[in-house]
Amino acid sequence: MNRLAHTAALALAVVLAGAATAATDPTEKDAIAMAERGAAYMKSHGREEMMKRISAKDPDFVQGTLYVDMRDLHTGIVLAHPINPSIVGKDLLDVPDASGKRYRRDIIELAQKQGKGWVDYQYRNPTSGKIEPKTTYILRVGDVVLEAGIYKK
Repeated sequence: MNRLAHTAALALAVVLAGAATAATDPTEKDAIAMAERGAAYMKSHGREEMMKRISAKDPDFVQGTLYVDMRDLHTGIVLAHPINPSIVGKDLLDVPDASGKRYRRDIIELAQKQGKGWVDYQYRNPTSGKIEPKTTYILRVGDVVLEAGIYKK
């Protein structure tokens, strides 16, 4: 292989490795961007359409371990969840995480008081299947909360 081809191959490998890392390890910026993308979509297309896109695992709102789900601001009931649809429609406000934290209450309180922010808790990582530390960005949009979280290393 000539020197130019070798250099190009190495550069491509570095770019692909970076893309793979980015895809498997989303950042806080990625979570904020995804929640804001969801808010913009919801504002232009409505709540019901956003729920459909989340439930359909639309790639704009589900990318590996990063995804958007939706919860009612007043009741805390999950309205749409792409990874665990069995919790949709359920009142889980007082169900604690593995450490005993009632984080769903924290999500609702933060959304009601500040409109956006971060909540830390333990949750099952869909990739590893293990309970892991997670931080979730929450964003109030009208009477719902959009959530997009990342697993901490």
